[in-house]
Amino acid sequence: MNPPAKGESNLATLRERPVELLQNLIRFDTTNPPGNEAACIGFIDDVLTTAGFETMILARKEPRANLITRLPGRGDVPPLLMYGHVDVVTTEGQAWTHPPFEGTIADGYVWGRGTLDMKGAVAMMMSALMRAKAEGFVPAGDVILAVVSDEEAGGDYGARYLVENHADLFKGILYAIGEAGGFSFHVGSATVYPIMVAEKQICWIRATVRGEGGHGSMPVRGEAMAKLAQMLQTLDRRRLPVHVTEPTRQMIEAIASVLPATQKLLLRQLLNPALTNAILNLAGPLGEVLNPLLHNTVSPTVVQASTKTNVIPCEVSVELDGRLLPGLSAEVMVSELRALLGSEVELEIIRHEPGPPEPDMGLFDTLADILRKADPGSTPGPLVLAGVTDARHFARLGIHTYGFTPMKIPPDLNVWQLAHGIDERIPVDSMEFGTEAIYKLLHRFGKAS
Repeated sequence: MNPPAKGESNLATLRERPVELLQNLIRFDTTNPPGNEAACIGFIDDVLTTAGFETMILARKEPRANLITRLPGRGDVPPLLMYGHVDVVTTEGQAWTHPPFEGTIADGYVWGRGTLDMKGAVAMMMSALMRAKAEGFVPAGDVILAVVSDEEAGGDYGARYLVENHADLFKGILYAIGEAGGFSFHVGSATVYPIMVAEKQICWIRATVRGEGGHGSMPVRGEAMAKLAQMLQTLDRRRLPVHVTEPTRQMIEAIASVLPATQKLLLRQLLNPALTNAILNLAGPLGEVLNPLLHNTVSPTVVQASTKTNVIPCEVSVELDGRLLPGLSAEVMVSELRALLGSEVELEIIRHEPGPPEPDMGLFDTLADILRKADPGSTPGPLVLAGVTDARHFARLGIHTYGFTPMKIPPDLNVWQLAHGIDERIPVDSMEFGTEAIYKLLHRFGKAS
């Protein structure tokens, strides 16, 4: 692993070089588990304090540090929160073109784990904030930057810890920007910038089937294992009921607005529940993106059965990674699964984390206008995220998060596949693009869009 940049003079000017700042962040291996984000947070602390910021480092456990700093404003409006995580997912078993923790620049990209999710955005936020301070800019309200740990494993040492133990640091905040939105998405020849305004909820369920067990030498038919196979086949072949939520409706309308007339008409039929699934089947890759935004979903992930090869189990359970649409209750998910799977399958909610409430679109127009001006001819629109972020933790304090990590992405780069995949990378130009967009937000926050 290459050492990060050293020396006060280097640190003091990193605001002018967000790409180099990102390279330094990548070189800290913060794979979670175990995370060990403290060294990376320490480097960020050095950068920010050299730039004149007062910082606070807080940790549930010492290796899992979080950092908070603030750019004081005039107090005319409530503070704005910017937050991002520096832990990353594993690269185990992946064959990368360039080493995942070296921050190599090649072919116009910065390569490395975390470039997209989300050290790249952390570098943008830091650069924009340092630039504003260096220029003596005083925003309409305080701007708070929180750099957190543990997002990839649930946030227990990061955002959740801060919300539950240091809520006073976020007093009065209404709006925040975080991950999973603001990057370009190409539909035909059109460029769309989805801004995340809502996300699904975690709703994990254990499904259990029972039957006659026995000795492995005496096969049984139609019992627990066969029932498991039937259940999995049903989940593989059938969707749960359609739900057209308002944020998804707005997202589909935004995408449809840039399409030719025939495609526009076809895409809008997704909003008719009687036709939704048929249209999704015809929509190819776009249909795969939109499918989880129109249904509650479950993915079988963990199977528990016999612990011995020669024992036929009388009980088999499978854990389902359930994702619930915004505004719906866990009971809706259970009811839909029971109707699909039948009464023989026992269902138990094992984890439910309510997501943010209905979207507050108060900052949306400002964010959309920033992107529209940064990339003329593009179409910003709302995004419902199929996954979850730390937004659900900050929502407990009444803070509404927008996914706004601005990136100009070429048509042949699939952000969703790369973010946790092999050869994760970000265009070098996107770092400047995103830093400038966030800098514009600091100036425009609290002003009419």
